[in-house]
Amino acid sequence: MRNATRVWINGASGQVGKAILEALDCTEYEVLESDTDVDVTDLTAVTSFCDINYPDVIIHCAASSNAESCNNDIETTYKVNTLGARNAAIAARRINAKIIYLSTDDVFDGSAGHPLNEFDFPNPNSVYGKSKLAGEQFVRELCPKHLIVRSSWIYGNSENNFAYRVLKTAKEGKVVKAAVNELSSPTSAKALADFIIKLIDTTEYGIYHASCEGICSRFEFAKAVLEGARIKGEVQSFVSEKPANTMLDNLMMRMTGIYTMPNWRDALDEFFADKGVSL
Repeated sequence: MRNATRVWINGASGQVGKAILEALDCTEYEVLESDTDVDVTDLTAVTSFCDINYPDVIIHCAASSNAESCNNDIETTYKVNTLGARNAAIAARRINAKIIYLSTDDVFDGSAGHPLNEFDFPNPNSVYGKSKLAGEQFVRELCPKHLIVRSSWIYGNSENNFAYRVLKTAKEGKVVKAAVNELSSPTSAKALADFIIKLIDTTEYGIYHASCEGICSRFEFAKAVLEGARIKGEVQSFVSEKPANTMLDNLMMRMTGIYTMPNWRDALDEFFADKGVSL
């Protein structure tokens, strides 16, 4: 009989997966990690991994999130984001494990004029958002011990985020263009990882919104990123034809008292104080 809780992170090479691995490094959990070596779209591969390793908790980070790729290859998007989540949920139920599924603010259509909580009805209008919501539904239906975590505007040490693109554009001497009518809460991968780790041992289940506190526009965030990185650059505002207000309200987090996310500016300061973005 093992003493340490065994945690499997699939999608461990992504920015959130990496942040979770770093945060778990100083803990007593036994950590298993996988990326392309375990094909989440293959049920047999996922269940076989679980049958051999028997994790107590599955943290499902594996996803296809690039908007252009999602739109150009809808079937693959659903295969990775929806079927992958289904397979992880089936495997978790099979071995009586808990599953923590990383979802997104894109399950909402961006038309709300106020922060949305866990009880607001999702209505995605993108292929990515639809595939992630379908993944949520599979997780809820197939594994009783589930936690679904929605976050927004995640950034970390990866090329696949808005903060990285802002820095890259500015360093190339180009003007950074950012919308003033796209509103949400920038969330560092580290801040999100710290919350997800709290969920490993919790007896709470269900859907949790987990964005950093506070709201800003893409324009405000871009300026804050350059200030934090101490990089001079011009940020030009524009009005997007499709306003996107995917502000999340961490209502369940507050009601249960399970955790409090940091303010987005504090998390950004910590991010740059820690290591910044590598280009």
